[in-house]
Amino acid sequence: MGLGSQNDGMDVRVGVRVEGTVQGVGFRPFVHGLATALGLSGLVGNDAAGVFIEVEGAPGAVRRFLDDLRARPPRLAAVESVTTRELAPRGGAGFAIVGSEAAGERRALVPWDSATCDACLRELRDPAGRRHGHPFVNCTDCGPRFTIVTDVPYDRPNTTMAEFPMCGRCAAEYDDPADRRFHAQPVCCSACGPSVSLRLPGQSPPSRAEGGPADPIAAARTLLEDGAVLAVKGLGGYHLAARAADDTAVAALRARKHREDKPFAVMVPDMAAARALCDLDDTEEALLTGPRRPIVLARRRPGAPLADAVAPGNRSLGLMLPYTPLHHLLVTEPLVMTSGNVSDEPIAHQDDDALERLGGIADAFLLHDRPIRTRADDSVVRVFRGRPLPLRRSRGYVPEPVPIPKGRAVLACGAELKNTFCLAHDGRAFVSHHIGDLENYETLRAYEEGIAHFRRLFGIAPELLAYDPHPEYLSTKYALDQDLPAVAVQHHHAHIASCLADNGASGPVIGVAFDGTGFGTDGTLWGGEFLIADLHGFERAGHLEPVPMPGGASAIREPWRMAAAYGVPDSLPVARRPEWPTVSSMARRRVNAPLTSSMGRLFDAVAAALGIRDRVNYEGQAAIELEQLADPSERASYKTSFQGEKPFTVAGADLINAVVADIDANVPAPVIAARFHNGVAALILDAASRLRATTGLETVALSGGVFQNMFLLERAVSGLEAAGFEVLTHHRVPPNDAGISLGQAAVAASHST
Repeated sequence: MGLGSQNDGMDVRVGVRVEGTVQGVGFRPFVHGLATALGLSGLVGNDAAGVFIEVEGAPGAVRRFLDDLRARPPRLAAVESVTTRELAPRGGAGFAIVGSEAAGERRALVPWDSATCDACLRELRDPAGRRHGHPFVNCTDCGPRFTIVTDVPYDRPNTTMAEFPMCGRCAAEYDDPADRRFHAQPVCCSACGPSVSLRLPGQSPPSRAEGGPADPIAAARTLLEDGAVLAVKGLGGYHLAARAADDTAVAALRARKHREDKPFAVMVPDMAAARALCDLDDTEEALLTGPRRPIVLARRRPGAPLADAVAPGNRSLGLMLPYTPLHHLLVTEPLVMTSGNVSDEPIAHQDDDALERLGGIADAFLLHDRPIRTRADDSVVRVFRGRPLPLRRSRGYVPEPVPIPKGRAVLACGAELKNTFCLAHDGRAFVSHHIGDLENYETLRAYEEGIAHFRRLFGIAPELLAYDPHPEYLSTKYALDQDLPAVAVQHHHAHIASCLADNGASGPVIGVAFDGTGFGTDGTLWGGEFLIADLHGFERAGHLEPVPMPGGASAIREPWRMAAAYGVPDSLPVARRPEWPTVSSMARRRVNAPLTSSMGRLFDAVAAALGIRDRVNYEGQAAIELEQLADPSERASYKTSFQGEKPFTVAGADLINAVVADIDANVPAPVIAARFHNGVAALILDAASRLRATTGLETVALSGGVFQNMFLLERAVSGLEAAGFEVLTHHRVPPNDAGISLGQAAVAASHST
């Protein structure tokens, strides 16, 4: 702006526009404090695009103000851009926070929900403080954001706190520039904020006038200690809770929720309790204690004091720490904290719905009367080489955008399983919270409501739709029902595009897309793919040799069918099933047996051959248990053969034959499982090396649900890097189908520039 050329004796006035995550994070109070400390006058306010500022004073002080604005914003802020313009000086004194302006293009970013900060925790635990034991304590550095926002700008009237008028003392804090609650929108106390109550199933949501225990949270703790299953209303929905060390309570929860084997997450009161259950590295500890507070999958300690039914047969345990004041008050020992739903339904977040749907599961309900605007499950991450590898991206991360190429406004409709949608415009991709599997009306309704909310919140009117070409996906049917231009993005191309966008790359790369299933351009089911891909298009350079899926979708639920398809001999125990001859015949004659090149189905076949799992109770169970079995000290690997050139095929049957040979030789199952994983890593390296020789490409992108397997991921990346490849993996969105919508959006945007 040329401030350096101004006479320092003459005041200047500058208009400033700040964009990014600058609402709901204490940015206006920060600006107020900064300007006041530098002796500057002016104003700051929110509008639909972000924060607007006018600042006036000596040129040197204004320069310092602009430098600090960029260099040291509040903890939860993310400044994307700061633009300035010269204004005519007006004179006057004082710096004010002015009313918000709703007009204009919506570019303001809504912040994610942040865990309770240390300062608020001290207040929560201070018997002398006025917020002692208040389960909704928050400030500008922490508390609910995305889950309570109804509109922008982010002001109290545009949140679900609008129905709780501030008392005089809270209003005084809100208006005090020296207070850390200065313009903290959810500020409240026990006199004016939401309240907690305890109810039995079948009772209506409480009113303030109703009775109940004097301390509902203490009463809830007593119920848990007595072995009850408790429904707990949290930040983005309901949890179902039980004492993690109580075998009877956890078994009851598992039976009532119809969740036979899938591991439960555990919330622990502090890091001492976390370390007693899991061996944690520095990154895992930082994630557990950071403001996002995901569930972290960590290595379980031998003999950890937990009920067997918490995570049966699993070396890992999903841990999280309390992230709301209510959790801090409730959790005094490890508790199972699982999503408040039945089977694959969406998480309950509205009181009437929760009382109805969870009434047959919970013995009691710990409720509060602050409405949840947007449901948001807990996020789930693993740590790979010092970085988070998301498996479910939701609370604490959404709606933080991912940068993609600029193009037309796009709605990417996502996949069928682990669905997310994505709205993208002007280089920002807003990947939604976890929606779930689009298999029932409730989930589809949540999907449609979520799209409408995001469109309104971010002011994006899609000009183009992107969808998966699978004709039976409900997300595809939704896309084709809209009156907008639409582009189909092949499933595995979307996986690789998602990995590219995740890493800020555009390609071309050697893309390795391994998953359970995806509709291929030839009408078969793909899933073991080697692509030459960028954001514009792809070539199928190689794949696993296709095999039949006897019974179609039944083969996904019953991995023994894939063992039959791969020709596992009748001598193995898996072949003693009475249906085996019929299913083997179906595979040989290809009757009701669509072809698939899926790596996920190959993992299923090996798991069945080893007697690990012949029927799954949740998606990917056989492969997960095969990974759990593998001996990490084993370095030998099985070999595979390649046939043809464009595209080449990889003989998955070679791996099956090697597994069978080692079974016949009485090799221990953990060694066989490890050799199979090592063999898959070796075939990835072999395929990439072949493609490097013909294309000159040196970068490999790994995506698809199979790459949630840490054993395989580590061996694959190590082998590729040792051979001189640059390897791209996921760190902002999941490699599974939850990342598909980002890939679709990136491809569509690249075609619309």
